[in-house]
Amino acid sequence: MRLHGFLIGQTETLLAEVLKFTGPADAATSRFFRAHPKLGHGERGVIAEAVFAVLRRRMEFSHLAESGSGNPNRRLALLGLMQTAGRTALKPFVSEAENAWLEHVSKIDPESLPLRIRMNLPDWIYQALSNRFEAEEIAHLAAALNYPAPLDLRANPIKASRDDVLGVLSKAGIEAGATPYAPLGIRVVGKPPLTKLDAFQDGWLEVQDEGSQLLCTLVAPKRGEMIVDFCAGAGGKTLALGAAMRSTGRLYAFDISDRRLAKLKPRLARSGLSNVNPVLIDSEHDAKIKRLAGKIDRVLVDAPCSGLGTLRRNPDLKWRQSPESIAELTPKQLSILTSAARLVKKGGRLVYATCSILDAENEGVVKQFLADHPDFELVPARDVLAEQRVDLEMGDFLSLWPHRHSTDGFFAAVLERRG
Repeated sequence: MRLHGFLIGQTETLLAEVLKFTGPADAATSRFFRAHPKLGHGERGVIAEAVFAVLRRRMEFSHLAESGSGNPNRRLALLGLMQTAGRTALKPFVSEAENAWLEHVSKIDPESLPLRIRMNLPDWIYQALSNRFEAEEIAHLAAALNYPAPLDLRANPIKASRDDVLGVLSKAGIEAGATPYAPLGIRVVGKPPLTKLDAFQDGWLEVQDEGSQLLCTLVAPKRGEMIVDFCAGAGGKTLALGAAMRSTGRLYAFDISDRRLAKLKPRLARSGLSNVNPVLIDSEHDAKIKRLAGKIDRVLVDAPCSGLGTLRRNPDLKWRQSPESIAELTPKQLSILTSAARLVKKGGRLVYATCSILDAENEGVVKQFLADHPDFELVPARDVLAEQRVDLEMGDFLSLWPHRHSTDGFFAAVLERRG
């Protein structure tokens, strides 16, 4: 859409609020748009894309903004808008001095900036990643995190095949193709209004990142089993597991948030599944959990985490999280995994997963759990993926990376209780 001058001020106002980092950027953005109901869909898109561009490239843009004069937040807003709308679109609405500055900035070769600034990663995250990767690969990862995530879907096999869904999307003029690894995954070009499609309303498809779909593959659910999604949230993985079970057996969706479980209900109604039981719990120690101890075939623990694997979608997290917040999270993650393990029967499977890229939340938690629970053993992720006929090279753990796999950053470990 054509840029209007007043959108610069609106972008600047929202950006100032978001950069306080008092809460999630998407929540602040939603509040802002509710307070400005006259903004159209296209105008909201321009503002939001510019703000999130600044969040992704905050170190880089702040460095460039130092060369200008006037309000720093306005300069950041202009850089965000130049990134998303283009300098030509901005030209009629800025002063001569601002236009000259933008022209100067646009001629700066990004490669000439210091590498650490181009990465747009706080030092503590860079240091944590340097334990795993060489600097060159961290740079590739950082670059991948600076682009918005693609839109991935999962075909619901209860209702339709992947080819059926691709056919419907094609007829609707939506460009899409199969994802490289997940057998039911579809990657869509752009951000089309999918909710208006009859296929969406009829439950043929669900929005779900390919990485999230692959986590469910590691659970490898079978028909007729008893399975628990321990931290179900809004239920994306629950629905994938239920479909893999062909709506047989019993699938419990546990969560401590009534609001998140409420979001599952309309999705569940569309899905055609009849084997899902949403259960509100007060904590990982709820009595409802104890009643199922030793009875469950498979448990998925998608643990609360830093979310740093989702920086393509939630770039504010790299500025809102800290070493201190991670140190608070890891004991909680171990406690949740320990409680979930009590559900697993002998020979049963426990899958621990996060959308984090930090070892402390991933391998660190699993190693501590295995040290405390000799009755569990690690099942190599590569073996499970091979059994599920997923052509994806992995080691003992599932480690998915935006720059390698074009998914969100995900980690998972498959643990089995000895029979």
